[in-house]
Amino acid sequence: MIDDPVLLDDWHPVARIEELAGGGPIPARLLGEDLVLWRSGDELHAWRDLCVHRGTRLSLGRVVDGVRLECPYHGWTYAVDGRCVLMPAHPEQSPSGKARVATFRAKVKHGVIWATLGSGASEIPGFELFDDPTHQVLMAGPYRVRASGPRVVENFLDVGHFPFVHEGILGDRARPEIADYDAVVSADGVLATGVKVYQPDPYATGRGSVVTYTYRVHRPLTASFIKHGEHSFGMLLSVTPHDPVDSSAWMWMAMNYEPTSEMVDFQDRIFAQDRPILESQRPELLPLDLQAELHLRSDRTAIAYRRWLRELGVRTGAH
Repeated sequence: MIDDPVLLDDWHPVARIEELAGGGPIPARLLGEDLVLWRSGDELHAWRDLCVHRGTRLSLGRVVDGVRLECPYHGWTYAVDGRCVLMPAHPEQSPSGKARVATFRAKVKHGVIWATLGSGASEIPGFELFDDPTHQVLMAGPYRVRASGPRVVENFLDVGHFPFVHEGILGDRARPEIADYDAVVSADGVLATGVKVYQPDPYATGRGSVVTYTYRVHRPLTASFIKHGEHSFGMLLSVTPHDPVDSSAWMWMAMNYEPTSEMVDFQDRIFAQDRPILESQRPELLPLDLQAELHLRSDRTAIAYRRWLRELGVRTGAH
């Protein structure tokens, strides 16, 4: 397990809820820890993916009677609290108290299973547009990428790359200017307001215009934006840190107009353009020393984000 108290205590998306429709088990990886996810009734379980007998992955096993998890190697069977309750080779023998799987907490929110390897004292991140009944929500991803979680979040916050990485879609290289805006750090995270960028056709009207965004960083690996204008559109991003430079990006889109099935395909296309950029960045770990890379006024959100991560003491995916 990765030594990062801040991220260990946080909640992270690990699987779509429909993946456990049959009860499981299924594997997942979070912060260097292999997990097995399974369901007993309405209760979700996230355990270390390791039978304590001979180290076999429990995710290769099966759920028995909807209430126990059986190891595929020797049939050791575990109750919902992680205790071994049956060793088939010696059914008359009561398992030792040490015969117990390490267990973690899991919850469902936004159609996704979230897990924490620590206390999970904070709530799973929300997004204000999700609470507005006039908005519909679509989920895109997860997108697996060989990049650190903080690099993925910083890319999400960066509108300066729109005219080049997403030319003709989110930006225009003939109009790359980014006007000054405000970015502040508080106990709640990072807030950037008045972020403006020219887009070729932001509202599907065939006309280009300057669009204003509000960006927030809610947690070290969770951020959002609201795009202001003729329609209300916003997105929540949460990044799963499998390992320091191996991540999955989960995205939820919220809009107060009728969405189309093409919107998820559109986001697939956008992330496909971001992926090679993210995987090429060096150093792979996001530098928190502001002297390590060069910065411009248009990088204010990224600068604020790096300062906040440093204040929090985040260690994974950054240095």
